[in-house]
Amino acid sequence: MNTSAATGIPPLRRVLAVLLVVCGLAWLLAGTALGSTPRVRLIEVDGAITPVMANYVHRGIREAEQAGDEAVVIRMNTPGGLSSAMDDIIQDILASEVPVIVYVAPSGARAASAGVYITYAAHIAAMAPATNIGSASPVLLGQEGQPVQPDDTMQRKVVNDAVAKIRALAELRGRNADWAEQAVREAVNITAEQALQMGVIDIVAPSLGDLLEQVDGRTVTTMAGEVTLRTRGAEIVPVHMNLVEEFFQILSDPNVAYILLSLGLLGIFLELANPGSVLPGVVGGIFLLLGLFALGNLDVNWAGVLLMAFGFILFIADLYLPTHGVLTVGGIISFALGSFLLMQSPVSPVFQISRAVILTVTALVSLSFLIVITLVARAHARRPATGREGLIGAIGVVRRALDPEGMVFVEGELWRARSDAGRIPEGHLVRVVRVDGLRLTVTPVAPGEVEAVAGEQARRGEGVLRPLASITRRGNPAP
Repeated sequence: MNTSAATGIPPLRRVLAVLLVVCGLAWLLAGTALGSTPRVRLIEVDGAITPVMANYVHRGIREAEQAGDEAVVIRMNTPGGLSSAMDDIIQDILASEVPVIVYVAPSGARAASAGVYITYAAHIAAMAPATNIGSASPVLLGQEGQPVQPDDTMQRKVVNDAVAKIRALAELRGRNADWAEQAVREAVNITAEQALQMGVIDIVAPSLGDLLEQVDGRTVTTMAGEVTLRTRGAEIVPVHMNLVEEFFQILSDPNVAYILLSLGLLGIFLELANPGSVLPGVVGGIFLLLGLFALGNLDVNWAGVLLMAFGFILFIADLYLPTHGVLTVGGIISFALGSFLLMQSPVSPVFQISRAVILTVTALVSLSFLIVITLVARAHARRPATGREGLIGAIGVVRRALDPEGMVFVEGELWRARSDAGRIPEGHLVRVVRVDGLRLTVTPVAPGEVEAVAGEQARRGEGVLRPLASITRRGNPAP
C-alpha cells in the first residue's frame, strides 16, 4: 500500500515541476517589470521645413509606432518653410497612433510661419523659456518662385484658407483659435510665457526632462484612441537623419544649391572649351544635376536660372567668335543678375542666398572665364608651329642664290625656294610668304629689319638665326 497516495501527498517529481513553473513565471514577471521603462522618441527639426525634413519626421513617427513608444517629441527651431512639406508633417501628426509633443527649444528658438501650424497640430504643445512663436502669414509665390502681389480677391482666398486651416487645428486641440487667426492675418508674435497664458501652448518647460515630468499622466486622443502618457523617467531614443537624408538636407540649402549650379555650368564650359578633357564635363554634369534637384525643392526664380545659363552661353560663344571680350563682359553681367534674382524670397531668410556667397562665386567664376578666354585668345594669335601654316612668315637664310630659284635654310631644313622680287644672293635673310607643295615663295628681309628679326627670334628661343650672328652684326647683304 502506497502511503503517499493514501494521504494525498503528490510525488516528488510533481513538486519539483510546480516549483519550476512558479520560478519561471516569477522570472518572466521580473523581466517584464525590469523592461517596462517607457521610451520617448526624439526628433530634431532644426532649420527650414523642407520635403527632406518632412520625410525625416514621417520616418521618426513610424518608428515610434512600430516600437510601441510612449510618445514622440519633436524639438523644433524653425523660421518656416514650404507649405507642401508643412502639410505632410501635419498629416503625419494627425494620423499618428503615438502622442506627438512639439517642443519649441532650446532657449532662443522660434516657431515661425509653418512652425506655428505644426505646433498647433501637436497633441501637446510646449515651449522653452525665451522662445517665441508667430508670424504665420502666407506668402503667395508666382510660377518663377518669387512673391507676387495678388488682387484683393485672391489675397482674401489665400488668407481665409490659411485661417481656416489653423482654426481647425486649434479647435481640434482645444487651443486659442483667435490668436492663431491673428498670427495669420497680422503676423503677430508672442513669447513662451504669453503663449502659455493665452492658451496657445500647454506647457513651458526649461528642459526636455522637465517636459517629460510635466506631461506624465496626461491623457490625449490619438488615432488609436485615448492614451495616458507615462513619460516620467522615460528613456529618450533620438532619431538621427540617415546619410541620404543629411545629404539631401544639405542640398536644400540655397547657398549650396547655387554653388553646385555654378560649378556645374563651369565644368560644362571647361569641357566645351577643351573638348576631350572628360573630367570637367563629368564633374560639371553631376554638379549641375544636383543643383537643379536642389532648386526643384526650393522656391526658386527660374528667370534667374535662365539668366545664369545665358551668361554661360555667351562665355562659350566668345571662344569661337572674334568679339574681343564683349560677349564675356555680357556673360558676367548676365550671370551676376541671374545670381541675385535666383532666390531672394522674403518668405524666410533661410530661402535666400547670402550676398557674400553671390559676390564671391560671381568673382571666382568671372575670373576663371577671363583666364580661359585670355589663354584661348593667345592660342589663336600664336603663329602655327607645324605644317604649312607654320612656315608662313618664317625667316630663313639663302644657301644658294635665288635667280629666281635656289635653296634656302628654314626651320632647320633646306627648301627649294623661288623669289618673286628678283635675284637674292647667298647669305641674305628671306621671309616665307607662300608654300606651294615642296617649294617656298620668299621675299627678302629689308636691311633695317635684320636687328628686329634677330631680337624677336631670340626672345622666342628659336635658333634659326643664331648661326647668323655675324650676318646680323654686319647687316643684311644687298641683293
